[in-house]
Amino acid sequence: MAISKEVSKPDALFTFDALYLYTSLPFYMKIELHRADDAFHFISSNQDGLTIESDGSLAIGGGNKAMRPMEMVLSAIASCSSIDVVMILKKQRQQLEDIKVTVEGKRAEGQVPAVFTDIHIHFKLTGKIAESKGQRAVQLSMEEYCSVSKMLEKSVNITYSVEIIQT
Repeated sequence: MAISKEVSKPDALFTFDALYLYTSLPFYMKIELHRADDAFHFISSNQDGLTIESDGSLAIGGGNKAMRPMEMVLSAIASCSSIDVVMILKKQRQQLEDIKVTVEGKRAEGQVPAVFTDIHIHFKLTGKIAESKGQRAVQLSMEEYCSVSKMLEKSVNITYSVEIIQT
């Protein structure tokens, strides 16, 4: 089955091969979770056997041994968008030496479930990066390519900022 998606290239700064990205992604995923203790410590594994742990806070009887599920959501948007940014900057032949991402999430107060209402992502790019290309890479990720961001934006106000440190 051939998969094609027409992708317009908005400007000359954009040389990211989006069709390759879309056709190389797994469209089916499976996660298995098992309980690691008698409280809220869980270990999830994917089809490749890679694992990640989660736990509840001490306040609810957890052991505080791993990130909470909602923290993992923030981590997911940071890592998903960072993969895009690194790929885009690499295609643009920018010399990215480091990327640090800080994500802050605000949850609905006094509600169950306490879903995110606002998320802000701050990208700190270090290297020999043209300001316009760094800004554009983050914009493309957040507004077009990051699957986590696109999924969350349907119910969460997502904002982002970019800081570029030249070396």
